[in-house]
Amino acid sequence: MTAGLDQLRTLLDGRMTGIGSLLDMTVETLEPGRVVFALRTRPDFGNPLGTLHGGICSTLLDSAMGCAVHASLPEGAGYTTLELKVNFVRPVRLDGVRLRCEGTTIHLGGRTATTEGRVTDEEGRLVAHGTSTCMVFRPA
Repeated sequence: MTAGLDQLRTLLDGRMTGIGSLLDMTVETLEPGRVVFALRTRPDFGNPLGTLHGGICSTLLDSAMGCAVHASLPEGAGYTTLELKVNFVRPVRLDGVRLRCEGTTIHLGGRTATTEGRVTDEEGRLVAHGTSTCMVFRPA
């Protein structure tokens, strides 16, 4: 088990913090290189057109993909997102639709990591997908 994964395990104990707490995200899976988060849509997540604001899916993707990298890191290492690319596939209703986001690490190098993620609805339909590049900070 990695130190990064140990840090993330506190999320499984129901202690989601920051943006995860704000959006009521839950954790389904935490493994080295793979993280699954979920949330339910609600009316205050809406855009002016009455569907889910793209920032919610983007945040879900950034969180899952970044944490997939974090779950692979050794003691004292950290990361930050350098680049985030999101493709939106279909609109999402605001009436409690459960969204599931799986983030996986594609490459973990000395200074950068690349990831991919997929957001699906409760019927398994693809809602959005993305990729990310992260900068890795290794201990001195």
